[in-house]
Amino acid sequence: MIINTGQRTDIPAFFPKWLANRLKEGMVCVRNPYNPTQVSRYKLNPEVVDAIGFCSKNPAPFFPYLNLVKEYGQYWYITITPYGKDIEPGVPEKSTVMESFKFLSKTVGINRIGWRYDPIFIDEKYTVDFHIEAFTKMAANLRGYTNHVVISFIDIYDKVKRNFPEAVPVLADDKVRLGQKIIEIAAKNDMVVKPCAEGDFLGRYGADCSGCMTVEMYEKAIDAHIIAPKSNVKPARATCACYLGADIGAYDTCKHFCRYCYANNDLDYVAQNNRLHDDNSPFLVGNYRKDDIIHDVPQKSWIDNQMNLFDF
Repeated sequence: MIINTGQRTDIPAFFPKWLANRLKEGMVCVRNPYNPTQVSRYKLNPEVVDAIGFCSKNPAPFFPYLNLVKEYGQYWYITITPYGKDIEPGVPEKSTVMESFKFLSKTVGINRIGWRYDPIFIDEKYTVDFHIEAFTKMAANLRGYTNHVVISFIDIYDKVKRNFPEAVPVLADDKVRLGQKIIEIAAKNDMVVKPCAEGDFLGRYGADCSGCMTVEMYEKAIDAHIIAPKSNVKPARATCACYLGADIGAYDTCKHFCRYCYANNDLDYVAQNNRLHDDNSPFLVGNYRKDDIIHDVPQKSWIDNQMNLFDF
C-alpha cells in the first residue's frame, strides 16, 4: 500500500521527530477530519507499505532520520517557488531549499524526487515575465537533480479567498504563454513539465498531462509493478490524476502560512493544534480520546511479484 504525508501539512518540515517515532514504533493513528471520533490506525512496516509519498517545502529537518525510510519505497515532491515572505512567510530561503533538494536527490535517486513550481499566480509583482526569469534560474540550478517539474495555476478555493483575498484566477492567455515558456525552459534543462489538474491544453506544447503523483510515478520510483485498488478519496480538483489516500497528516497544522494554502482554515487553529502536538503521540494532534472508534486498516503489499518494470 501507499502512505501519504503531504496532503494536509508539511510533516518533514515541522514534525520530523514525530514521524521518526512513528516509524520506530511501526504504527500511526489518523483522525478523520470530518468525523473526529473515527480513527484509522496504520502499520508502518515496509512489508505492507510499498511506498511513502512526501510533499514538502523544507525537507531538511527530516534528513537526520532518512535512514528510517531507507527500507521503504519513497517518492518526494519538493515545492520551490519564487515567492517572497509576503506570500510564503514560513518557508526558508529558496537557495537553501534548492541545496536540500540536491542533497535529497543524491541520497534517494533522481527517480524518487520531483520539483513542484506551484501554484502559479500572477499579479503586479509576480508577473508573467517575473515567473519566466525566476523559473529559468531555478531550472538551471536543479538541472540533473530531477527529470520533471510539476506546475499548476492557482485555484481560488473558499479557504484561499479568506487567506488571500486579492488572488485572482490566471487568465487563459497567460496560462498558455507562461506554460509554453516553462515547457521550453524545462526541456533545455532535461526536465518534462507535468501540469497538475490542468487538463491537457499544454500537451500540444510538449507537457506530460498524465498526472503527477500517479501510480506510475510510484512504480518508477520503486522499480516494481503495483496493483493498486481504486482510491476512495475524491480529489479537490475533478481533473486530478493523483493517487490519493492514507494520508497521515492533519489540517490546520502547517506553519509555512502560505497565503494560497488550502490546508489551513484558521491561523488560530494552527497555533492551537501545534500546542496539542506531542512527538510521542500516535496522533499528529492530541492523543487517544474516550469516544474514539478505532479502525485497524487492513494492509498488504500491492507489489505484483510476478512482474517488474523490466518485463514491460
